[in-house]
Amino acid sequence: MKKKILIPILIFTLLLAGAAAAILLQTARPARPVWSVSLETPIEGGVVKNAQTSLSVPTQFTKIGDDYFLVDCYHNQILTSPSPDLPLTEWTVLTDQIDRGHTIAGDGLVYLADDTENNRILVFEKRDGRFYLTQAFSDIGVRPHYVVYDESADRFYALSSMTGELYVFFRPAGDSRVALEKVMSVPELAGAYVRSFTIDGDDIYFVSGNRSILRARKKDLKIMESWPVPDEIAGMVQLTRIQDYYYITVSTDLLGNQDAATILRVSDLSLLALGQWEDVYESFIGGGTPYYISSFDGHYYLTEHRLPGHSVWQFDVEDNRLANILSLY
Repeated sequence: MKKKILIPILIFTLLLAGAAAAILLQTARPARPVWSVSLETPIEGGVVKNAQTSLSVPTQFTKIGDDYFLVDCYHNQILTSPSPDLPLTEWTVLTDQIDRGHTIAGDGLVYLADDTENNRILVFEKRDGRFYLTQAFSDIGVRPHYVVYDESADRFYALSSMTGELYVFFRPAGDSRVALEKVMSVPELAGAYVRSFTIDGDDIYFVSGNRSILRARKKDLKIMESWPVPDEIAGMVQLTRIQDYYYITVSTDLLGNQDAATILRVSDLSLLALGQWEDVYESFIGGGTPYYISSFDGHYYLTEHRLPGHSVWQFDVEDNRLANILSLY
């Protein structure tokens, strides 16, 4: 009789211990910094000139230090230049070792780029004015889509666009090697296609890949606030705070239809659920698919695809008014 009682107790104890172990593994992943294997022979970039006369689905135009970068997503390359005014064929190829990469970020010494379809993060180093691909982190979630350097935390954050995981990388002082420090996750975003996030102090905003924008604590990704959005603007690309408005680029509706692509702005995110936003895409002609907005050299920049001849825009915002809109590429 005692044996019959002890067996269920033993099974329950083992199950409880297994569950506890699973929780520990989840919260401690990774338990210590993970260093990728450095490339045996670093690959020099920024030497060969760009052979493409136009951009194919550009996703990001940015400046890091004194260098400019264009992510030419469907040409599977990242371009770099010391000046934004050079013709595209005078830009050089930082790397063509990517498959549909979307973004690049850097601290002036090292630069991290997402290699989306290969589920990797590539690390570049600048030595004596030259760029080298020195490290590659594999198995970074599913389709890592957006990487940011947060100067206040001295950390790089990279988003796995399909799993709701945020990978945190750091570079120790005096070292040029980068390590994966930890992986955090937002369970509510698992399985949704989330194209970017926005760091705002101690908060991170995740744009809608399904039906809501989320505000989470940066330190642990605990959800602090959420704002529902209508299906017609559910496939968002990026949220950018400019003066008194949130500017939001939209790629698709909930079902993936790019005919819904637009740029909207709103002073309060709670107004989105009410359909009370201002559509400002006509200021950029409209009809394409706007993507990421960046800011440097005193201007804002927007990448766009689906429309020939309008790949990168420059614009200003003066007293909450869009001004000086120019098509660059």
